[in-house]
Amino acid sequence: MSNELLSPAEMSEADRLTIAAGPTDGIGLMRRAGEAVAAEILKRYPAAPHVHVLCGPGNNGGDGYVVARILAASGVGTTIWSSGAPRPQSDAALAAAECQIKPRPLSDFDAESGSIVIDALYGAGLSKPLSGDAAKAVDTVTALRLPVVAIDLPSGVSGASGEILSRAFRAELTVTFARKKPGHLLLPGRGQCGEIVLADIGIGDGIIAQLAVSTFENVPDLWLREFPVPAVDAHKYKRGHVGVFSGGPSATGAARLSAMAAARSGAGAVTVLSPGNAMQVNATHLTSIMLREAGSLEEVQEFLTARHPEALVFGPGLGPKPKVGDFALQLIKVFADGARNEAAPSHAAIVLDADAITSLAHQPSALFEAARQPNAPALVMTPHDGEFGRLFPDIAGDKTLSKLAKARAAAARANAVIVYKGADTVIAVPDGKAAINSNGAPWLATAGSGDVLSGIIAGLLAQGMPPFEGTCAAVWLHAEAGSRFGPGLIAEDLPLALVPVLRELFDARMAVP
Repeated sequence: MSNELLSPAEMSEADRLTIAAGPTDGIGLMRRAGEAVAAEILKRYPAAPHVHVLCGPGNNGGDGYVVARILAASGVGTTIWSSGAPRPQSDAALAAAECQIKPRPLSDFDAESGSIVIDALYGAGLSKPLSGDAAKAVDTVTALRLPVVAIDLPSGVSGASGEILSRAFRAELTVTFARKKPGHLLLPGRGQCGEIVLADIGIGDGIIAQLAVSTFENVPDLWLREFPVPAVDAHKYKRGHVGVFSGGPSATGAARLSAMAAARSGAGAVTVLSPGNAMQVNATHLTSIMLREAGSLEEVQEFLTARHPEALVFGPGLGPKPKVGDFALQLIKVFADGARNEAAPSHAAIVLDADAITSLAHQPSALFEAARQPNAPALVMTPHDGEFGRLFPDIAGDKTLSKLAKARAAAARANAVIVYKGADTVIAVPDGKAAINSNGAPWLATAGSGDVLSGIIAGLLAQGMPPFEGTCAAVWLHAEAGSRFGPGLIAEDLPLALVPVLRELFDARMAVP
């Protein structure tokens, strides 16, 4: 697997463990890193008239000296601009000594149109804003619109958070090593990286396993083994039953989007739970989706007792009203009480989305307490930025936390799976495990898209996927379908757009031993 995301500290530890295990030493890793970068430059920019390598005093700069040496030996005009000499006897100092090009001071940096810039200043480990000559170099490169190849991560971007620390290079290509870093996927840093190439420099999977990494890129390898495959003798209720709560007569569309998405994702049965005054509206639009009146808690209890659904979607179209939050708390309790029934599903889940989150923001302590009750269902909450800020105002307002750290803190507090939505959606669970989604598309920024996501999550959880894996799969599916559909996408397109993606996943799952 190569979907682990390493923090800068974890990457440093991976380097240390690799060197300690031998036979590779530090300068050996540095040479391999520089060779990988140089190979990409020679392949992609064979006609470049000149290459400017900007070298910092640390290991990132050491990689740059290796790159400069190889390019010069290949006949490429190469200039090195140094922000400071490497520490004596360090690996970077050895790399600099092996390079015959005399560095020029970064303070004098200038470049000609058509040249290429190699950013080897600081990489992923930078934790403070660029300043002085480095900041000036960013401005010069930006003004000249020169192509930039970044080593590890564009300097000025935090490898841990993706934050731009005052200013940063915008790369056409970023070459990183062993594993990606959170800063490659989290915004706004992701927008500075350009194409990302992951190079193997000899840090093996066994080394990565020793790190006990808990952050991952959300790709199918992360959850494919858990992806549902229907049994030959399956009937509709064996494939999972999802209940979706509908709003009133003028707000039924969101529930139907969720319901259709749950059905398309593989749930064998889906029921829209409608207040009495919206039954006729829903009946007019539903065909394969079942419909049941459930405007009161008693009617909901009757449905749960009779049908034992594995997952519920609560929130879309219900309105941001305190009584919606009250009903959500009652629903959690009813589901928890029902879990004591032998006929109840053992993997019950409730997806709380949209208006449910806003309504519960008025009584967050009651929500968090309910989520910790014995037999409580697994809770999945899917806030966007505004909803996250309403439910977790102190976490959202903490400027020292990255989006990844905020999602983790919220998951721990709420004892729930948190889907912190956006172009860089983060999925986090209470034990600290988290994934960052990387296949999001701007076409998903359309009304109703989130309702579809809630339905996909519920559909996969109803089929027995564990909460983390099922939620990650749903987020990836949703983004992939939207990305493939492209311009013109509206929420109604998404359930059907899932079909080719689902087929590919099913085929891939069947190929897994």
